[in-house]
Amino acid sequence: MFAIVRGWVNRYFSQEEVVLLVLLLLAAMVVLATLGGVLAPVLAALVIAFLLQGMVQRLESWKVPHWLAVTIACLVLVGAIAGLMFVVMPIIWRQTVRLFAELPNMIDRGQELLLLLPEQYPRLVTAQQIDEIFNTLGSELGSFGQTVLTFSLANIPVLAAVLIYLVVVPILVFFFLKDSNKLLAWCASFLPHQRPMLRQIWHEMNDQVANYVRGKVIEIAIVALVSYIAFLLLGVNYALLLAVAVGLSVLIPYIGAAAVTIPVAAIGLFQWGWSSEFFWLMFAYGIIQLLDGNVLVPILFSEAVNLHPVAIILAVLVFGGIWGFWGVFFAIPLATLAKAIMNAWPTADHQAAWQERELLAASESTDASN
Repeated sequence: MFAIVRGWVNRYFSQEEVVLLVLLLLAAMVVLATLGGVLAPVLAALVIAFLLQGMVQRLESWKVPHWLAVTIACLVLVGAIAGLMFVVMPIIWRQTVRLFAELPNMIDRGQELLLLLPEQYPRLVTAQQIDEIFNTLGSELGSFGQTVLTFSLANIPVLAAVLIYLVVVPILVFFFLKDSNKLLAWCASFLPHQRPMLRQIWHEMNDQVANYVRGKVIEIAIVALVSYIAFLLLGVNYALLLAVAVGLSVLIPYIGAAAVTIPVAAIGLFQWGWSSEFFWLMFAYGIIQLLDGNVLVPILFSEAVNLHPVAIILAVLVFGGIWGFWGVFFAIPLATLAKAIMNAWPTADHQAAWQERELLAASESTDASN
């Protein structure tokens, strides 16, 4: 038994680089678990800088100086934050308050509609069952709505933290973009010079994750904007609130689209009942979801990672349960990282191939220097 374990350890953990990778992953998990709240502005700035790096590179390809490209990207960030804080968020807040104020009427209307079912299907559904369901739903939504409506002085520390983020994060983003090469070189100085496995993981992850994250942000913006325009044209109540929900639903593959259908249908049903306007709303919503899945996603994610749907759902559940919103947002990149590590994990065949690539790279660098 010990010989089998020793042989397995020697096969997969005999290299210095493997031990270093395991230590780096463990250190990252410990830091996120213990200091995640303290380092949240830094982590948020890293994510935003990663998103804006594509804009900086595009501007530099147009012969724009690096400092000017970084400044333009940061000005775009500040403008986007200002628009969200002073235009979008106040509207969303007012619509949220109004929605929770009207929830009791919506529940009563839904109960009236569902109470027609016992008359048509008395063997399947009873009026008592529907009353119990709506009593439970009403109490839960009532307590949640009271929490939303009683936004008071107790939330001042949260507002102070938000204000700190609004000042600190753009400054950190500017320096991350400005000195990205120096920071990467400094981090690489702590790693071994010969690191074929880490290089393979980095090359496999860099382009794919960058394309995924930027593409996901663009997808959220496009889906939310198109949904908002469609809801406005149809005259739907809480148009912006629903549009934001539809846009954010693309974060959770397969599950998000199905989950956000419920509030869209509920608000449309409460507003119009079983009328032609309600069916036009659901038709428009279905068209948006259809175009997103069959047109927008293939265009934005032409180089997306090849993951099985079961792996994607498991990644969303696991990482979302650990890190909340950011875990859901980075579920697919984290699953891709796990796949890249599994593919790059050294075996006897990998070691020979890595040594050959390292010797080739060293010889090419020597020839170039000569």
